[in-house]
This record gives sequence, structure tokens and C-alpha cells, in this order.
Amino acid sequence: MDSVPRTLIADDHRLVADALNELLAEHCEMVGTVLDGSSLLSVALERRPDLIIADLSMPGLSGVEAVGELRRAGVTAKIIIVSMYGDPRVAKQAIAAGASGFVAKQGAGEELLTAIRVVLKGGSYISPHIAERMASTAATERPLATLTPRQREILQFIAKGHSAKEIAAALDLSPRTVETHKYEIMRALGFRKSADLVRYATSMGLGMS
Repeated sequence: MDSVPRTLIADDHRLVADALNELLAEHCEMVGTVLDGSSLLSVALERRPDLIIADLSMPGLSGVEAVGELRRAGVTAKIIIVSMYGDPRVAKQAIAAGASGFVAKQGAGEELLTAIRVVLKGGSYISPHIAERMASTAATERPLATLTPRQREILQFIAKGHSAKEIAAALDLSPRTVETHKYEIMRALGFRKSADLVRYATSMGLGMS
């Protein structure tokens, strides 16, 4: 690393916190270790580290909640969230809240050092297998954003197994109008068969809403 970042560790498991301190001791100037989200906020405001490594699940404030609070308080440190869980939705929330990195705990060794180098240079880092799942999730969600509110409403009815006549009656439309909307939905989402559209809508959870 080009410079030695002043680093704060936040993890409610003392053994994990100690292991992180040992791992980073040669690469960082360690300025403190805290065991909960509330302490992370107060110590970060007091000591103004360059880098924060925070566990996702902590008492008081979660890692994601702490990131949001830190950013609102004006803390500019680079923040990497370390998590036992590779949920792409949580990783997305962490980055949206202001984190620069999201690393799976099982990769908190050389991968964490790589993540630190990347974020200190102004980049962002997400564990590759989590990033792949994020991309896959985004690919399935993105087409839905192109639908109009009326089309999404009709798609929800389709996912629940309603016929065009039933949808028309529920929405005070003509069956022909419903069929036209259905055609436009299938074209927008890239489906040629109604069965494929139903499977897609069900997989997106629309049939449960």
C-alpha cells in the first residue's frame, strides 16, 4: 500500500477482531477496536480513521446502519463491510449507504488486503461471487423497471393465474386491452410464450403481492 491508513476495526466477536488486527498490523496503523455499532460511530467521530473495517451484524447498529450514520455525520473514511453472509441485496444496500467494499468473511485474508488497496485508491470492491450474484439479480430486476405501472399491475394478475377476462373485470378494462398489455409486456421482457411469462413473474415474487 502506498501509505499507511489509520484503521478502525468494528466486530462484536473479540476473536475475529483480534484476527483482523493481527492481519492488518503490518499494513495499517491500528487506531482502535470496537465491539458494537454505536461505539463505532462515536470512536470514528473522535479518531477520524482513514479506513474502517466493520462487521455486518453488530449490536446497537448493524454495519449497514452504521455506514449510513457515519456518512450523515460527515465521516469520510473508506468503509469495508465484512459479512458471514453473501446476500447480494445486503451488499447492494451497503454500497448504497456509502460503503466502498463488501467482503465475505471467509475471504477476510488476502482478499481483504486486496479490497483495502482498491478502496484506498478510490475504487470499490465486492467479493467476486457476491458481485456475480448482484449482476444476476440486477439482470432479472432491470426489465421490470421498463414496465408501466398498469403493465406491472396486469403482470401481477397474470402471475396469480388470472385469465384476461378476469383481469379485465378486476381493472375495468376490456379483455382486448388486457391482451394488448400482455403482448407489450411479453415483448418488453423478451418472452414468446405465456407460460414463460408466468414462470418469470412467479420467480420475481409478483404472484405473492
